[in-house]
Amino acid sequence: MPAGCACALRGIMHNYEFRTNVKLTRHPVAALAEPDRPLSPRALYQDVAERLRQQIFARTLEPGNWIDEMKLAAEFGISRTPLREALKVLAAEGLVTMKVRRGAYVTEMSRDDVAQIYHVLALLESDAAATVAAQASPAQREQLEALHAQLERQVRRRDEFFAANERFHIALLQIAGNRWALQTAQDLRKVMKLNRHHSLFKQGRLADSLAEHRALMQAIAGHDAVAAARLMRAHFESGLEAAA
Repeated sequence: MPAGCACALRGIMHNYEFRTNVKLTRHPVAALAEPDRPLSPRALYQDVAERLRQQIFARTLEPGNWIDEMKLAAEFGISRTPLREALKVLAAEGLVTMKVRRGAYVTEMSRDDVAQIYHVLALLESDAAATVAAQASPAQREQLEALHAQLERQVRRRDEFFAANERFHIALLQIAGNRWALQTAQDLRKVMKLNRHHSLFKQGRLADSLAEHRALMQAIAGHDAVAAARLMRAHFESGLEAAA
């Protein structure tokens, strides 16, 4: 697996503990969800990582771009130490690639990267689907039904459907109860956002995805673990084809 995406799979092995009492000046940052919110001294590097993460998702920092540490440190009103800690977090997630003597770059996705990520997610989530079909409680099944209902309502609104789809898949993993699978899938889904040709962007893919979710929900409702696993694998195969 290429180094950039391999970082995402190694992310579960990293647990950075960094605290600081530096008082920061408030500085607006373009294209962020909360530009006026001050950085929190409680966990500075985490706050910086989240701001950089959102800049990457918003394409303010494009895949392949070199990350100018001095410029960003001045823009955020911080020293380079918490910025570098934040970059380590993003590198562990696969969003940033660290190059020797060249610095940090926003990870670029190749076709192989996309195929490998879909393959791993299909393995993780087909296993989760089987577990949920066999073992989920009535309350947990109701939770998934409610999330699926959100998908039904948002099928004509791409961005809202995309968000509801991610909530459904994460909830499925949470219910399955394997925290390592959940954490790995969460990191890989972050990396998937670097792909310019996301599967849900293809014409007609939202309707197809919704139909696949309906079939999956029927298998879960019927306690059919084998069918649930098969349908989830097929769901990712269709998604990969649309993303190619």
